Amino acid sequence: MSETVKVEVGLGERAYDILIGSGLLARAGKEIAARLPGARVAIVTDENVAISHLAALETALEKAGIASTAVILPAGEKTKSFEHLLEVVDDVLSTRLERRDAVVALGGGVIGDLAGFAAGIVRRGMQFVQMPTSLLAQVDSSVGGKTGINSARGKNLIGVFHQPKLVLADTDVLDTLPAREFRAGYAEVAKYGLIDRPDFFAWLEKNWQEVFAGGPARTEAIAQSCRAKADVVARDEFETGDRALLNLGHTFGHALEAAVRYDGSRLVHGEGVAIGMALAHRFSTRLNLASPDDAARVEAHLKTVGLPWRMADIPGKLPPAETLLDYITQDKKVSRGMLTFILTHGVGQSFIARDVPASEVLSFLKENHPG
Repeated sequence: MSETVKVEVGLGERAYDILIGSGLLARAGKEIAARLPGARVAIVTDENVAISHLAALETALEKAGIASTAVILPAGEKTKSFEHLLEVVDDVLSTRLERRDAVVALGGGVIGDLAGFAAGIVRRGMQFVQMPTSLLAQVDSSVGGKTGINSARGKNLIGVFHQPKLVLADTDVLDTLPAREFRAGYAEVAKYGLIDRPDFFAWLEKNWQEVFAGGPARTEAIAQSCRAKADVVARDEFETGDRALLNLGHTFGHALEAAVRYDGSRLVHGEGVAIGMALAHRFSTRLNLASPDDAARVEAHLKTVGLPWRMADIPGKLPPAETLLDYITQDKKVSRGMLTFILTHGVGQSFIARDVPASEVLSFLKENHPG
């Protein structure tokens, strides 16, 4: 059993711990009781995670004297909808949980986002605990308090900022992940190196196989990612400044997810981010902001670990470049014909560009469109 690593998200009175390591599922009751004494909980999870991990969590809570109820939802991105949000809200209200009680998200990013949104609006805000079961959720979506659901007009357009009281990232649960899901989560790990930690990206290039295999390297990669995100969140909780850097790859990625109508058989979130990061580096090269060697290096690493890195890697037909641009402008808003993008001067040198002409983006999309 590896040693548990603690990362603190420094938000003053609302600061909380991220615990990372082996065996945390079994210790969940003890950790939650220590921070939320007397609380009852509603566990929100999906059908796949429930089969593997729900009974263990219920046992851990029972041992700590915590009463719980479970809400089990369908798996997949399409669950981030008003329909399923209403289902969770209604179930939590029907059990008569109070504001001091807690919603516990046991699952990947979809469940964390949806359960966090429910916790943020039921009784004008309940306690919230994240128990991420995917690599992507452990290193990204469970940290920082962004919650929400999707709209037909785009991804994550409806939601609230609602910070958890605790994040428990049990590295053991990642062993049950399908290989594709683990790879997709790894894209978010690589992202932290590409934003502003070039030494971390170089470390990943050398150690990615050990990260995939598990053990100390995996815990280290998750901890480094959480530290990187915690630092940014502490500086800019509501994304009014440099927290936007965490969107590296996401502007293109979200557009591609919307283009396939959130069909996980074609593209999952982390894969969209991987392609988006490669496109962001290539677009930066096109604008003479970075060396082509950096874009090639990013593409090579994504390809080596088995991630898609170009639009042509998405199965099936994509809508035309003009439609992709429509999704991008919805995601990031246009101001006087200019877009905000996360671009780069090279590996680990990302920056916020607030004056990117939409016409340049369209031209670039046409050049890189598989059609």
